[in-house]
Amino acid sequence: MTEGRSRAFYVLSAVFALYVLFLYGPTLTILVLSFQGPNGGMTFPMNGLSLHWFHNLWAGIGVPNVVDALINSLKLGLVVTLVTVVISVMAGYAFRRKFKGADLLFFTAIASLILPSIVVSLGIALEFQLFNQGIKSFGDFLVDNYADLDNATMWTNFLGNTGILIQDNFQTLMGLFTSGIGAHLTWTLPFGLLIMFAVFNRFNPAYEEAARDLGASSWQTFRHVVLPMIAPSLVGVALFGFTLSWDEIARSSQTVGAVNTLPLTLRGLTTTVTTPVIYALGTVTTAVSFAVIAMAILGMLIVQHRRRRHGSDAGKGTT
Repeated sequence: MTEGRSRAFYVLSAVFALYVLFLYGPTLTILVLSFQGPNGGMTFPMNGLSLHWFHNLWAGIGVPNVVDALINSLKLGLVVTLVTVVISVMAGYAFRRKFKGADLLFFTAIASLILPSIVVSLGIALEFQLFNQGIKSFGDFLVDNYADLDNATMWTNFLGNTGILIQDNFQTLMGLFTSGIGAHLTWTLPFGLLIMFAVFNRFNPAYEEAARDLGASSWQTFRHVVLPMIAPSLVGVALFGFTLSWDEIARSSQTVGAVNTLPLTLRGLTTTVTTPVIYALGTVTTAVSFAVIAMAILGMLIVQHRRRRHGSDAGKGTT
């Protein structure tokens, strides 16, 4: 005999359905409204169906410099991803052995997770303002003391010319790949570290010992034994790094200098753009996020397939 569903099952199913609707409903609404016709508005009902607003978005109509913002976000996200993966692997490898100050270093590395994002952004901006003031003061010093010496030595002339260069051309150290990348790493790197610490805590060192017994060097052991085994985790770290950087607003708001990332552009347009072109922009950003997730899943599947294939080949060789 089969028992019927209890009332609690249907109640919990309804709650879950409402949760999914609340979670993904806004995204689906923006996705649908972005495909309106030329006379479409900001709300339902839809007026036609076309790619008109995506064409306007790409042409910069109503949303100037959106392509530049998109490229900035992509470049920053890729660099942040690469740096996060490399540092996370190196840190995970280093923390396999106990050393003095390990706990302090660990808690310092992940402390940014509990700090408000805007506080981190403001702190980095103030730090770079101090750097800017120091460089400008140094330039003023060189100009005042060396620039007017016609018969000075070559080194003095070099200092004088450097001072003039700083005084005339220097604006700020803040930018996408200075303060911007530092701000994003305070958000992405702790997640990467936590993932790699968990991976290496479960890693069996017997595999490395076997490779060394067979004559492999430390680099060969890492490349041919450790790296293939932790590859799925690296894909996860890369996914965290890119998606967190791609969507970040608060840490970017004070630290990227004169340029804009795509989330900053989107936030600024919410109060000025009154056409569905802003929905098209939201659809593009969401599509990029899902594309990265799909690529990460595909990468994990490829790694798992290669691992199973190598395992089966090794098994056939021993029979």
